[in-house]
Amino acid sequence: MSSRLAFRFTRRRPAQFSLSVPAGIFRITTPCRLSSSASHFNPATPPTPPVKPFFVRAILSTLRFSFGALFLTTLGFVIAAAPAYDTMVAITSPPSDAETVSLFVPQDDDAQAKEDFINSHPLTLTLRANPDYIESRPHMKIPEAWRKRNLTGGVLMGPGKVVVPPFSFSEQTGKDFVQISHVGTDLCGHMGVIHGGFLATMLDEGLARCCFPVLPFNVGMTAKLDINYKAPAMADQYLVLRATTVKVEGRKAWVEGHIETLPSKEGEEPTVLVTASALYISPKQAATMAKVYPVK
Repeated sequence: MSSRLAFRFTRRRPAQFSLSVPAGIFRITTPCRLSSSASHFNPATPPTPPVKPFFVRAILSTLRFSFGALFLTTLGFVIAAAPAYDTMVAITSPPSDAETVSLFVPQDDDAQAKEDFINSHPLTLTLRANPDYIESRPHMKIPEAWRKRNLTGGVLMGPGKVVVPPFSFSEQTGKDFVQISHVGTDLCGHMGVIHGGFLATMLDEGLARCCFPVLPFNVGMTAKLDINYKAPAMADQYLVLRATTVKVEGRKAWVEGHIETLPSKEGEEPTVLVTASALYISPKQAATMAKVYPVK
């Protein structure tokens, strides 16, 4: 009786028990994840920027490449065109006749001495004082970039050759022309004697400059040149070229002239070394030539 009562009491009694689990028996191996909504609203996580469509990225990339290529091309063009720009400025705005006289700067004592000798010679002073003549140094009108490839203005100019650019005196109406120069020791054919071809070149250019003022657009091309050599032209001396326009018909001009020695002493007579006569014709395209090349 007592045992039954105890049993019933025990069964009806609310079950109370505790479970003691030793540490380390259970372990959570699956990491916890936050839901997408929780991640979206987490202030510590910045929002993901929207991805641009492929065609937009392609256009932007093409534009960046194009602008870069355009910049580099423009920069290269500017660098390459700088010398050409200077030449064009020299062509479109050439120095005046008066400016060319002082443009040349002697590079050594020898050139300076020859420059001073011509400048102070009585013939130079006489021509300079005559208002009918225009003094100039025509080779100094040639753009510097072209001058070194010009025969008389570059190739034949310098130490041992034509040491200083010739001084020219042109009568304003194209009637007379006088040029004073010095020829060095490196222009010889026979030893110590100036080459006849060089003298012919001097005459061809000098006689042409004489008649430029009477020809259309001041341009003339050599049609005929006759030369007669009278005496040897010794190297390392001063020479004077004289020319006179004897006839003009439309685009044609006939000129006669000669080269003589420059007297170094008062009362000394010059020696005629070579004489010449020439015919010059102004070409039909003279207007274009006058715009792109300084010939006067």
